[in-house]
Amino acid sequence: MSRRTDGRDRPMTDSPTGYAIETDRLTKSFGEVAVLRGLDLRVPAGRIFALLGPNGAGKTTLINILSTLLPPDGGRARVGGFDVVGDRERVKSVISLTGQYAAVDEILTGRENLIMLCRLSGLDRQQATTRTAQLLEQFDLVDAAAKRAGSYSGGMRRRLDLALGLIAIPSVIFLDEPTTGLDTRSRQALWQVIGSLTELGATVFLTTQYLEEADQLADRIAVINDGVLVAEGSAHELKNRVGTDVLELRDADDRVITELGTDGTADGLQRLLAGLTEEQRRLRVSVRRPSLDDVFLHLTGQPTDQETAA
Repeated sequence: MSRRTDGRDRPMTDSPTGYAIETDRLTKSFGEVAVLRGLDLRVPAGRIFALLGPNGAGKTTLINILSTLLPPDGGRARVGGFDVVGDRERVKSVISLTGQYAAVDEILTGRENLIMLCRLSGLDRQQATTRTAQLLEQFDLVDAAAKRAGSYSGGMRRRLDLALGLIAIPSVIFLDEPTTGLDTRSRQALWQVIGSLTELGATVFLTTQYLEEADQLADRIAVINDGVLVAEGSAHELKNRVGTDVLELRDADDRVITELGTDGTADGLQRLLAGLTEEQRRLRVSVRRPSLDDVFLHLTGQPTDQETAA
């Protein structure tokens, strides 16, 4: 998708409030099922913002509304200062959307994919060649540029897909579970690319099932459950809502049997240990800091999608 710039190839955000994304009492239902129930959200411009929630919480529905693919039933939403209903075309001009599955032409090479979309975006032949070279370098695809995209690994396809969304630098980049299905090395490589996007002046809004991803990348994190916002803050702020430390009890095979929250003090730890059963006293004990998994379970009452899959 294209974008408007200030002439220096950097995005503009027209919102007078300084927020790249704003929703007010946003609602959406499918038949009798209410997916979003009065959602209020504020995303500061120029930041990486992560949205977490269990399956069915409304994450993808929200992205579809913010990217104009789906109209809301009620409330308002603005992206880059533009209303997603009343200014739909202007919203589309300042955003980029990368979904859960790479949308590349497998017959074309990586370079041909990029040049084709550059030309479709209005760049002339020389501009298209120059921009393609920049993106191949930025996304570490130079060595694979002449290979058909169908031969790419999952991580390379995701990088190419993200590069295609950045032909013209958008104000807001939506990433819906961008690393789903990637191995650990490919996921971490893509994290480096995503982390650099705000240097272009863009706002990154991502959903993810990997809480480590949100912890590593996001300046702010929001958790939604049953279509409403249940918490928002930095990773540090959200972890502090759970408690200071977590006591783990492990068996002989180093499997976690029980996790107990503590207040982080020596007195609190002594009280917790004193309350263990005789069987629990035979287990190995360790203390760790709270994780976003703890936050997720505490706020939603459900394990993360990745824990469920495991």
